[in-house]
Amino acid sequence: MMPTVPRPAVSVPDPSPDLLQRAAAVRRAAMDLGRLSDGERRQAVLAMADALQAEAELIAAANAADLEAAAADGLAPALVARLKLDAGKLAGAIEGVRQVAQLPDPLGVRQLHRELDQGLVLERLSVPLGVLGVIFEARPDAVMQIASLAVRSGNGALLKGGREASRSCTAILAALRRGLAASAVAPETLALLTSREESLGLLKLDGLVDLIIPRGSNALVRFIQDNTRIPVLGHADGICHLYVDREVDILQAVRVAIDAKTQYPAACNAIETLLVHREVAPAFLQQALPAFAAAGVSLRGDADSRALGVEQAASDDDWRTEYSDLVLAVRVVDDLPQALEHIRRYGSRHTDAICTTNAATAETFLRGVDSAGVYVNCSTRFADGFRYGFGAEVGISTQTLPPRGPVGLEGLVTYRYLLRGDGHIAADYAAGGRHFSHRDLPL
Repeated sequence: MMPTVPRPAVSVPDPSPDLLQRAAAVRRAAMDLGRLSDGERRQAVLAMADALQAEAELIAAANAADLEAAAADGLAPALVARLKLDAGKLAGAIEGVRQVAQLPDPLGVRQLHRELDQGLVLERLSVPLGVLGVIFEARPDAVMQIASLAVRSGNGALLKGGREASRSCTAILAALRRGLAASAVAPETLALLTSREESLGLLKLDGLVDLIIPRGSNALVRFIQDNTRIPVLGHADGICHLYVDREVDILQAVRVAIDAKTQYPAACNAIETLLVHREVAPAFLQQALPAFAAAGVSLRGDADSRALGVEQAASDDDWRTEYSDLVLAVRVVDDLPQALEHIRRYGSRHTDAICTTNAATAETFLRGVDSAGVYVNCSTRFADGFRYGFGAEVGISTQTLPPRGPVGLEGLVTYRYLLRGDGHIAADYAAGGRHFSHRDLPL
């Protein structure tokens, strides 16, 4: 991805007294939640799923109202696709909540157990982060995913959906809180922010919020990154690539390419650029072009791909554009190194894939692409917390430091060092009277 020019931060107003009070209430509830047992948190998540199921019709009606308003406002098709919460999508989201309840407890895991000296024992245990601040656009299902992961991992959450999803988010959060009311977890653990002023105020809640997770457009993510001192987890771009190698099963590659572009084009893990090796390009595009046309995909290609049938010309901007729609850029490359260089230059380190029958080429691609997800002979649409078995995800991170890729429970915990002694003091070791043993003990 090309380097971006730093922009001056926009002045962000201080949070209102009401927001400060609500955030403080979430933090107090989160502290109590973090002390609950695995069974209590598991039962709370199941109660949330039951409440969502019981109020599915109300949620669907709220979403229908949001969709009607979005149509009147001329909302972009990609955002409408993300906003829509039909019966199948809602059922899948509720099932994802139930799966989160069945995941292993991420808290209290002993990661280190070491005797520093006789009677001086160190442990490192996993603990909750605290409070999550999550901002997302047109994604009401994100409320369910994030809330269930937050509760399961012992965290509170302040949730801010886009204006276009306001009715859906309100109905979903009301159901989630009613579910929590039937459990050991306080409903105040989850709170919904409803105005732009509150979302801006969230950015200045350092001390009350421990991590901000943006899910939305490039502009949204970069604005948040530029205007908060709270750590931010997320990705600004989802520019994913599929490279079709010279040694390839063409029919298989066509199926993978069609799925990666069309199965859900508004998703951040849909491919935006197709790279094709020059030697296989004529045969591959002969099969692929009719398939893309039948699926309604508009292709934009370089000079070589246009000579092989791609109708529209691609500009340099197309290689760095996340369409989130049925549009795909196509480029013919000379070899694998040129494909890797293209991905390095224009990619967003989200998810990139290769189709090849050569195992050595596949390994070179796996080791040569620095993305959160690197795939061989399968669709980039598998870059998803639910499909990874996480139950759900709070988002996808393209940063190199962990967590990376789809972020589930393991990305919502940190750790704490616990040291137990018997009157030990550092001066004894500085003077050379005592020595460290550093003996690892069973976990």
